[in-house]
Amino acid sequence: MRPKKIPFRSPSSVPATRRDAMPEKRERRNRQGAARRAQASSSEPAASERLHKVLAQAGLGSRRTIEEWIAAGRVEVNQQPAKTGMRIGPQDRVKVDGKLVRLHFSTRPPRVLLYHKPEGEIVSRDDPEGRPNVFSALPRLRGSRWVAVGRLDLNTSGLILFTTSGELANQLMHPGAGLLREYAARVLGGLTEEARAQLLDGVPLEDGPARFHSLEDAGGQGANHWYRVSLFEGKNREVRRMFEAVGGMVSRLIRVRYGPFVLPPRLKRGRSLELEEAEVERLIAGLKGQSKAGSAQRNAEKPLQTAKPYTRGIAAGRSAVGH
Repeated sequence: MRPKKIPFRSPSSVPATRRDAMPEKRERRNRQGAARRAQASSSEPAASERLHKVLAQAGLGSRRTIEEWIAAGRVEVNQQPAKTGMRIGPQDRVKVDGKLVRLHFSTRPPRVLLYHKPEGEIVSRDDPEGRPNVFSALPRLRGSRWVAVGRLDLNTSGLILFTTSGELANQLMHPGAGLLREYAARVLGGLTEEARAQLLDGVPLEDGPARFHSLEDAGGQGANHWYRVSLFEGKNREVRRMFEAVGGMVSRLIRVRYGPFVLPPRLKRGRSLELEEAEVERLIAGLKGQSKAGSAQRNAEKPLQTAKPYTRGIAAGRSAVGH
């Protein structure tokens, strides 16, 4: 079957009334298209964010570090060298050292988890020895990743925070935030009064002097004695090294508090609790207020303990909220 031929109609063959209406339709369509483009362009600034802020939220580093990367030419936006202070949107492609970065734009606050780390898990995704890591017990994410707020060594258990915002993680770890870390330490043989005084006054370590903000006797039986200690720093194995500096040996160490959060008594090892959005917003507002005040006075407030249990997405082989 031959295709049906469509007769050509010249403009002169179109009735005058229709021919007169054609320019008006074109003009109306042009006006509508221009309005849509203007609306889209006016909405772009609201959807765009500063490049260094977006990369910090992705967990690549602090804003200051990323600004240094931009100045050094390590960051590209749409195959062009990035500029300090530029804004980007969801449609932009960003590379750091030639590697594409998955970006996340959202007006909602970042997610925050409280995780009860058991002994024997490492706080790292890459381990040549293939040891269990904390990330395998966390809920799975799409389009983002969990960033650990600090670390706990292999043989230390207790509270560790995770967030989907690298910027928030850096704020929580920064010494300027003045967030108190509290531990329960079981020491072999106990401490003398002189050793306790030294730990409160300060002891020399390889990376500088360190001291406890508080040290309380928590009792114990036999050769082991428990102490509750707190400090405002988070150096590598700092608590253990401080006890070793005065002749003590820590046989067990549990972190029970980080800033405004305490380890919930009913949160079993290997389980996590996710904060409500209102709690996350309160945390962010508190960090902003604390940075302006320039002091750790807010740590004296009542620790935040309320959180909604996370009951889905845990790795296979575990119960609904952990093992």
